[in-house]
Formats: sequence, structure tokens, C-alpha cells
Amino acid sequence: MTNEFDLGRLLSERGAERYELHARHLNHQLPRMLHTIGFDKVYERAEGAYFWDTDGNEYLDMLAGFGVMGLGRHHPVVRRALHDVLDAQLADLTRFDCPPLPGLLAERLLAHSPHLDRVFFGNSGTEAVETSLKFARRATGRPRVLYCEHAFHGLTAGSLSVNGEDGFRDGFAPLLPDTAVPLGDLDALARELRRGDVAALIVEPIQGKGVHEAPPGYLRAAQELLHRHKALLIADEVQTGLGRTGDFYAYQHEDGVEPDLVCVAKALSGGYVPVGATLGRDWIFKKVYSSMDRVLVHSASFGSNAQAMAAGLAVLSVMENDQVVAHARATGDLLRSRLAALTDRYELLADVRGRGLMVGIEFGRPRSLKLRGRWTMLQAARKGLFAQMVVVPLLQRHRILTQVSGDHLEVIKLIPPLVIGEQEVARFVDAFTAVMDDAHEGGLMWDFGKTLVKQAVAQR
Repeated sequence: MTNEFDLGRLLSERGAERYELHARHLNHQLPRMLHTIGFDKVYERAEGAYFWDTDGNEYLDMLAGFGVMGLGRHHPVVRRALHDVLDAQLADLTRFDCPPLPGLLAERLLAHSPHLDRVFFGNSGTEAVETSLKFARRATGRPRVLYCEHAFHGLTAGSLSVNGEDGFRDGFAPLLPDTAVPLGDLDALARELRRGDVAALIVEPIQGKGVHEAPPGYLRAAQELLHRHKALLIADEVQTGLGRTGDFYAYQHEDGVEPDLVCVAKALSGGYVPVGATLGRDWIFKKVYSSMDRVLVHSASFGSNAQAMAAGLAVLSVMENDQVVAHARATGDLLRSRLAALTDRYELLADVRGRGLMVGIEFGRPRSLKLRGRWTMLQAARKGLFAQMVVVPLLQRHRILTQVSGDHLEVIKLIPPLVIGEQEVARFVDAFTAVMDDAHEGGLMWDFGKTLVKQAVAQR
């Protein structure tokens, strides 16, 4: 029997229906939101740090699929690895053998965290976090995990229990009995640890929401406190790991920090095959898998699949051979320094922060009376509207894709592919300067701001 499936023809015939299909069958609010802010583009192809729409216009990607596209889109080494693994027709996922690719990828990953010993492979960042929560509870025999206010660790039920944003948690209670502490507050951490029921603290070395870094010395001091109380330190490196912040892991910016469990995902996929990994100490894994009858006590149906493992191996090979981490550090330093130089020029620009190619641009209340009145109007309607006013013209006028760092935040987060260089830095800074000039001169973007205010008021 002939299989007549033709992917190219299907996309050619039905691709124009993309927004209607989403509205009808998927999350109906996504196309509505995209239409509202003018992000309803039709992208036709992508390569590296760029997209092209159906009219052939080029767009610079400063979002990298929320960090998934660490090496940019369609990296030739990763593509070749996936072609090779498919052509090999491996006996994958038999469930009763030990294929080589997971062991090889684990070996390469662990080489970057020599104090850790073993890896569990799942399918996403939230699954890597779920694994760390389960492993910490099993290893310590304690029920409660601490997390930091404003943290983001995923949206499945377990990881949502350690999510520091109420907007994500609302409507999904009851969750696990975990407890928030302020990032950097060692006294609050110590108070919770004295209760004797804490299994672990999970922390992003740099929080994705708002791009806030743990204060200097906090991670090491927290680790010492945790270990003194026989609790564990979990580093969530789902977004910050694999070179994003200018070291292989963000926790490595602070000497002496050796987390007991480390969660990674996103960039490990090469942008192709979902993958998550939880790295941990030998004794923790041996507590979880304590006997042969517990061999499958924690597993994932598609974990360690050959395509994901091949993609991960290819990604690490490129990162090591092309010195991607050092490149991200140097390019990030250049980007932040050029943006920071603008803070004296623009009163609406409050701060530029971050590490490597994880950059936060924060806006704040201006000094001049005219701008302050407009700022106050936006803030009264909904906090975060000014940042959205900047993001929209960056795309519409300058064809640069960025994101607001979180709901009700006046922060733009830049997490571009790690392969961008001086040309992309210059393009972004020039565009950002033009947008800020317009904002301070009372230009067209304030008309869009009035539209956002009306929509925000109407949704109340």
C-alpha cells in the first residue's frame, strides 16, 4: 500500500490557515494576543539568529525560542547528527537494553560538573525540575522544598509548587506544601531550615523573571546552611545553563558552589528534540534506585531516546569545539556595556543587568513632568505596558524579536542565540536607541500605548 503523506504539500495547502487552526483547536488566546500586539507574522524559514517572513523580510531573533535555540536555528552539525541517527535505524527504546548514546551524553555533561556522578534524562525543563523534587524528597526523607520569590521552575503540578509567580499558580490549588523565601535572604532560609522538614532549596542562579541574580556569596552560604541541616541545594539551570551566562553553568560564577542536583534542558535540544536532564550525586541516585525492584521507580517513556541524545551530543561538541561559552561571555559583555552607556541618556531607562547573553533592560519612572504623566497613565492601567510599548516597535519597525521578561514587569529580557556577534549587537543597540528616542520625544509609540491602556482597562 502506497503512503501518500506529503508534508510539503500539506504545508503548502494548509499553512495559510495557521492562526485560524490555533484559534479553533489549540490555545485560543495565543492568536488573539498576537493579533492584538501586531506579532501575528508569518515566518517562512529560519537560520542561525534570523527569521524570514513570506515577503522575504529578515528578522533578528533576540529570544531564541525562550532559550531553546542556543546554537541558533538549524545548526548544520546538529542537523547532520539527527539525519545520521535516523538513517542508522537504531533499535531505540526497547526498554530492556542499555544503548550507548545516553551513557555518552551523560559522560559529556558530567565532565562540566565533575562533583556530580549520574544523570536522569527526561523530556523538558519542568520534567527535570520534577525529577529533582522527587529525588530530593526521597534522598532526605523530608517533604518540603524551599524556593525563591519570583522564581520560575515550570508549570506542571510539582514544579508549579515551587513557582514564585502567583499568576501561574492561581486556580490550580492545592499544590505541594512548599515555601517561598526571598532570593538572597539567608535569615529566612535559616528560619525554615530550623523546622527540620526541608528536603532542599531550588534556585535559579539568575532568575528568568526580571533577570535578577543571586547576591554575591549567597549560593555558597546557602549551600553551607542547607548541608548543615542535611538538606540539598538544587540549581535550576534550565535557562541559564549551557553557556547562556558566560560560564557553562551559572552557579559556576561563584567559587565553591557545588549543587547536589542540577536541572538542564532547553539549549541541550539543539532546538529540535525535547530533552531534559537532572544531574546529581551518586548517593542520591542510589537512594532513589535502592534495589532492583525499584529500577523503574522514576522513568520517562521517551527519556533517553536516540534522537534527543544525538542532538545533545552534537550541541556539546559544537560548544566545546567552537568555544561558544567564551564567545557568549565576550558578546554579552559588549552588549551590556553598550546598553549601560545609554542609561545617562534616557531617563526612562533605569537599569541594564545580567551575565553573558542573558540581559535584563529595566525601565523606570522618568524625572521630567511630561514623561512622568504618560508613565503614570500606563502604570495606572497595568504595570508592564511601557516594556510592551518598546517590544512592539522593535519588531514592527526594526524587525527584532524580543520579549517582556514577565507579567507586570517593566523589564525586557534578551536571550539571543549564543552565536550572535558584533553585527547583531550593533543592530540591536541602534534599533533600541531609535525606539528610546521616539519614547522620549513623545512619538508614535505613545499612541500605541493609549491602545494598550484601553485594552488593559477593558480586561479588568
